[in-house]
This record gives sequence, structure tokens and C-alpha cells, in this order.
Amino acid sequence: MTPTDQSKAARAICLLAPVVPVLVIDDLAHAAPLARALVAGGLPALEVTLRTPCALDAIRAMADIEGGVVGAGTLLTPADVKAAKAAGAKFGVSPGATDRLIAACEDEGLALLPGGASASEIMVLLERGYSVQKFFPAEQAGGAAYLKSIGSPIPQVSFCPTGGISLKIAPDYLGLKNILCVGGSWVAPKDAMARGDWAAIETLAREAAALPRAAI
Repeated sequence: MTPTDQSKAARAICLLAPVVPVLVIDDLAHAAPLARALVAGGLPALEVTLRTPCALDAIRAMADIEGGVVGAGTLLTPADVKAAKAAGAKFGVSPGATDRLIAACEDEGLALLPGGASASEIMVLLERGYSVQKFFPAEQAGGAAYLKSIGSPIPQVSFCPTGGISLKIAPDYLGLKNILCVGGSWVAPKDAMARGDWAAIETLAREAAALPRAAI
């Protein structure tokens, strides 16, 4: 998969909904009902972070949910990429980007949303053909004001900002023309998952799915 194809695939995934749930799954039994609730609420793109022992099994479980598009977050190494693809991930998300990680995603045919934060990192990724990028950690790295500013000299790049974003401030990002969607964990709170309150999570998903986007 070429960088151009990578960016086309990443853009299509980002356009599925205004919010991509960023999921940390500690209990494998939560994976399938969580995916069903989020998809039913209008959030089909699901990022399962590789931060827990059951993350890859959670991706496998979610890959079978009708209407869902499951991806792997926190990709750090080529081994992560291979394992995620084998588990059924349709896309990958990385907090930053390295040559080896990018090459692995291209070799495996895994659509990548590579992370860039500084102007130089964003420009290097654009030079390689990646016009759709993750911006992380969004709030700590300058927030919506930074992305609005970076959009003037580098309008070719569109972003999915992630990190510290809540329902309250998501509109600040989604109102920018260079923002395709945001990543957020607020749609899958741990307490709701712990008590199996999938209806509450579906309600949160519907609320997030209804957020307007300037880029659409």
C-alpha cells in the first residue's frame, strides 16, 4: 500500500463519523457488546489501543461486529503492526511515526494514521505522502488554536486530533476545516463498561455522532 493509498484509506475511515472512540479494554468480555453499542450509536470506526493484555483478542472479537471498522491504536513497532493486522485490524494509529513503523504498515497493507505534532513532523509526513495525520497529544500540544494556526501554512494536511478531548471541547476542533474527526475516550467510560451499561454508551455515541463538522 502506497502512502497515497494509505492517506485515502485513512481519510475514508476518519469521515465515517465525527468521533473515533479510543478504547482501552481490560476485560475481553466487554469487547463485542461495546462495539455493538458504539456502532449502533453511529460511531463505526473503533480504535482499540494496544495497552492491555487482551487488546489483540478484543480486536479479533470486534472485527466480527457488523457495521464496525476496527483499528489498532498505540502502534509502536513493526511487530505491533503485524500482530494488529493478523488480529483483523483494518487501520492503525500511532502516537508518532518512525521509518520502520511506516514501512511495516505499507508492507502489511494496513492503513495508517501516523502521529505528528510539530510543524517539522507534519511536514516530514506530508513529504512522504501522508496528508491525513493524527495530532497527539492534542490538548497538551496546543489544542484547536494550534491546529487552526498550522492550517494556514500547511493546508494540505487534515487531522484527527486525540488526547484530552471531551464532548465539551470537541466542537472547537470539529469547527476547523482541517479537522476530519477527533479521537475520544469519553464515549466509553470505564464505569459504564464495568457495569455493562451498553445503553448508556450507545446514548453517548449518538450524542457524539451528531456533532457537526466544518470539514464535511
